[in-house]
Amino acid sequence: MKRKKNELVEAIVEGLQDKKGRDIVVADLTDISDAVCRYFVICSGGSPQQVQALAHSVGDVCREKVAAKPIAVSGLHNSMWVAMDFADVIVHIFLPELRSFYDIEHLWADADLRNIPNID
Repeated sequence: MKRKKNELVEAIVEGLQDKKGRDIVVADLTDISDAVCRYFVICSGGSPQQVQALAHSVGDVCREKVAAKPIAVSGLHNSMWVAMDFADVIVHIFLPELRSFYDIEHLWADADLRNIPNID
């Protein structure tokens, strides 16, 4: 089952990279007993339009590569912070100022954080 989750995380990262998502972080929460999911994938987009494009790209790539779709998506109406719930993986796509304000990746200090290099 862990292999399937890693495939989903990698598809999410691919979807974010396809639309030039910035500062992607994968937070592995699998060893944290009270975590709300197994992984957070966090990313920044430069504008509301890019945040929306990133969310659509994640959905498309996940359907194509791993036959997965989110069970819920929130925030597309203003595209400042979009959350995509894939049950065991939650994707957060932020405008930089909101990402900095909420600082989600540091809320889980015990998580294993993997920084994904930006594609320029």
